Amino acid sequence: MLIARLIAETETSETRLDALVASLAEAGVQVTAAALPEGDAGVLELHMDGSDEAAVLAAIDDTFAAPAMLVARGSIEVPRLFVSDMDSTMIGQECIDELADYAGIKDRIAAITERAMQGELDFEAALRERVALLAGLEEGAIGACLAERITATSGAKTLVATLAALGTRTVLVTGGFHHFADPVGEMLGFHRVVGNRLAVEGGKLTGGLVGPITDSAVKAAVLREELGSLGEGAHSLATGDGANDIPMIEAATYGFAYRAKPKARAAANGRVDSEDLTAVLTLLGVPRAEWREG
Repeated sequence: MLIARLIAETETSETRLDALVASLAEAGVQVTAAALPEGDAGVLELHMDGSDEAAVLAAIDDTFAAPAMLVARGSIEVPRLFVSDMDSTMIGQECIDELADYAGIKDRIAAITERAMQGELDFEAALRERVALLAGLEEGAIGACLAERITATSGAKTLVATLAALGTRTVLVTGGFHHFADPVGEMLGFHRVVGNRLAVEGGKLTGGLVGPITDSAVKAAVLREELGSLGEGAHSLATGDGANDIPMIEAATYGFAYRAKPKARAAANGRVDSEDLTAVLTLLGVPRAEWREG
């Protein structure tokens, strides 16, 4: 059984639901139950016989263009584990691009970042190339960048704080750098932070990295490692936006693509195309009275 939840406007829900049911029937998916939202906007829930998550997501896109949706196998519940990307997911920026601005090469580095996130470049090679371009930059630029440029995504603090209050283990795992991820993780309330380390000598970036690279494989491995310590049957949630988040998104029970690049969006069974990450709480069925501001 598949269960779909999507945020929908009440006024058009009934008409669009008819179109969605017909579209799913053509794809071989039968809707067995539906609950319409109440109020100005709410959650439409569908129960379906079938296993084609991609077909359900595509049909929802075509008929509702919902700002957020989730298609899951079986019941939807609060996960025991939440693992998230940082850049352009928990925060609104790509840290390396913003840091590059202090070196006067933002456009050059941002172009490489975009291609890497689209899945057009090898992640590690692209990371090392960009970091090498920062050689000689004063380490103090990182603190200035954090203070002046880095901001939490709308709803990020509430999402992390609410899940933590409900007993969820929270982990920030990034292909970015501990110089940024540690303070961001503390600001947002994550229990653990995993990322890459910039090499620094004499108060300046050397253009290198210290230790192993946190890439797409490591992100998925962190999710599996953390989940393994929580016992059999524990559900997991992951959020990300780029190609290097795909294995982690696919490994999670609820893999959400947040305002994501096309490849990451296609890999996810949950999607948030609007700006506010509290949509994830809504789709998980967490009552607003239980939300925490963080």
